[in-house]
Amino acid sequence: MKAKTIIVTGASTGIGKAIAQLFLQKGYNVVINAANAANLEATYKELGNPDRLAMVAGDISQASTGQLLVDTAVERFGAVDVLVNNAGIFEARPFLEVDEAHLDRFLSVNLKGTFFTSQAAIRQMLQQEEGAIINIGTVLVDHAIGGFPATAPVASKGGIHALTRQLATEFGRNNIRVNGIAPGIIRSPLQTKNGISDADSLAGLHVLDRIGETKDVAAMALYLAGSNFVTGEIINLDGGHVSGHHFN
Repeated sequence: MKAKTIIVTGASTGIGKAIAQLFLQKGYNVVINAANAANLEATYKELGNPDRLAMVAGDISQASTGQLLVDTAVERFGAVDVLVNNAGIFEARPFLEVDEAHLDRFLSVNLKGTFFTSQAAIRQMLQQEEGAIINIGTVLVDHAIGGFPATAPVASKGGIHALTRQLATEFGRNNIRVNGIAPGIIRSPLQTKNGISDADSLAGLHVLDRIGETKDVAAMALYLAGSNFVTGEIINLDGGHVSGHHFN
């Protein structure tokens, strides 16, 4: 069987890197993206498998970046079978301190980036009569935390959740499956960027009393990429964050 091809945005670190690594291990062709070209090149070298790996540096908020990713996948490997919209930014800021420029950053990178990269991929998937898109959202859309004010990124991720269901419905008859993963607290560089030096201290937010690992998200992405009868779902990969809380 011909190897399938996946595009992973935001793949130089954290969740995106873990997804790219797992799919390479499973025999996929992989196209990775990140805004930071130096970080992306370092990851490209670390992942190895240059015969099945391509990289495209660029800001995903620019529609041209998404189109270049698709063009690269088709020119190098002949198809776009899976797109993982992982690239995104997250930052806590009190609602009353959010100005227009701050909000626009999250809408541009998170929502607009997912929107237009999906658009480029779906055009190609329609020609192939099949495809899968996996969007990375957040469990905070369904279960907010009062002590963690993050209205701008959560609003943008809420748009991604809505977009996921709409695209699944709009293109279901074309055998294009669109799902989302809503992670809880995952051990990744994102925690450090948000000033959280000890991510394990947040374990109590989950009924399993532990945080997740990037490999957990990668495993879910692999399942969704291979499933031919799951679409329109937002899967909470959250250690039970949404389902309940301990009383202590």
